[in-house]
Amino acid sequence: MKALVYTGVEELTYREENNPVETNGEGILKVQASGICGSDMHAYHGKDERRIPPLILGHEVSGKILNGKFKDKTVVLNPLITCLKCEYCTSGREHLCPDRVLLGMNRPHVRQGAFAELITAPEQNIYEIPKQLDTKEAAVAEPTAVSLHAVLMAENSSKKTLSECRILVQGAGAIGLLCALVLSKIKNAKNLTISDPNKLRLDECSKYVEAKFVNPSNKEINIDAFDIVFDTVGLEISRQQAISVVKPGGIIIHIGLTQPSGQFNFRKATLQEITFIGTYCYTNKDFKNTIKILANKDIGDLNWIEYRELKNGASAFKEIHDGTCSAPKIVLLP
Repeated sequence: MKALVYTGVEELTYREENNPVETNGEGILKVQASGICGSDMHAYHGKDERRIPPLILGHEVSGKILNGKFKDKTVVLNPLITCLKCEYCTSGREHLCPDRVLLGMNRPHVRQGAFAELITAPEQNIYEIPKQLDTKEAAVAEPTAVSLHAVLMAENSSKKTLSECRILVQGAGAIGLLCALVLSKIKNAKNLTISDPNKLRLDECSKYVEAKFVNPSNKEINIDAFDIVFDTVGLEISRQQAISVVKPGGIIIHIGLTQPSGQFNFRKATLQEITFIGTYCYTNKDFKNTIKILANKDIGDLNWIEYRELKNGASAFKEIHDGTCSAPKIVLLP
């Protein structure tokens, strides 16, 4: 099979790889679409210890199953593989499983990813998609589930309804846009601000959600001004801004993974009872609900997705790296 292989820092090679071997209890997927995630970019930059080259990256994937229980079904894969036995897996919090592994990782366990013509996954991670959901669009189920889970965590922690909150979303990538779409179109939150230094992305996102779109340095982003801040960037500077602009008693939902540490105003967090919530993924229930949301177009059309051929994937990564890409999400097609 052909695959786009991460072979070194800022290096991707489109080449021939071995086909996956059929394994009992797993399905082989003929990939029809696979999305580029921010975590794939972290690996590309050599900043993810869980993804070591050579490795096929990619975990946002849809297509048709070639064997087993789901043979000939059009599906989307939940890339989060868990043990099914621990206290988290048996209590509906499987996303916290200590043995969880993601497709497109080789630490702690090797799981080749979706930037290829074929990929394998356990049958419990295979979800048939409704006929009204475009297979290519189904590839964004995973980041949508991440965003839905983050919004639900904010909703469960907030003393106000989300429709009453002034909310800042830092970052106009796919997770930032999807958080804003869930907030606006499903939770009826109308007082939204989205910040990003990439004006191309802000302009693109402005076509799909009602919000204020500003540079992070804009005076609209005031100290103690926001009930909830979604940090989908995960830089030290974005965390510092988040704690600065969140109101007393407010909430920071931290989703970004760009920088693992840095300075943070713990004094304000303590004195003003700021709730800080880290979140990385989603439950199986979130994933199922996400498929329904996408199929019913509850967050609107998905014309903000840009499609590229897998063989040209290296140039797509470079454009994202250079900041010349306006699309919040690029999906690769084998």
